[in-house]
Amino acid sequence: MFKDILLPIDLNDESSWSKALPTAVAFCRQFGSNLHVVTVLPDFGMSIVGQFFPAGYDKTVAAQVLEQLHGFVREHVAEDVQVQHIVAKGTVYEQILEVGRRINADLIVLASHRPELSDYLLGPNAAPWSATPTAR
Repeated sequence: MFKDILLPIDLNDESSWSKALPTAVAFCRQFGSNLHVVTVLPDFGMSIVGQFFPAGYDKTVAAQVLEQLHGFVREHVAEDVQVQHIVAKGTVYEQILEVGRRINADLIVLASHRPELSDYLLGPNAAPWSATPTAR
C-alpha cells in the first residue's frame, strides 16, 4: 500500500520521533516500504547574516548533521528496513513538503506536540494568539 514513507525528525528533540519512528518502521515492515528520514537545517534567513560565517560553513554543518543522522538510524532503526538519509535546508514545513514531493512519498509520518508558550511567541512558525481558549 505504501511504497515510500517520509519521517521528518529533529535530532535535538526526542519528542519529534519517539512515537512517530516506531509507527513508520511498523508500516515499512508491513508493506515493504522504503523509509526516508529527513532532518531540516534552518537557513540563515537574510543573506547579510551568512556573511558572518566562514566560507563553506553550511556544507560543513550539513555533512556533520548527515553523519549524526546516519548514527541516529543505526541506533534506532533495525537493519531490515531500507532507509534513505536526507538533510534539507530551509523552512521546516516547506522542506518537509518539498522532500515529500521529490521522493513521491505515499505517507508522511509526523509527530505532533503540545505547543508551549515559546512556540506561540518565537520562531518562523509562530502561531497567532487566540482570545478564546481551546479545549484539549
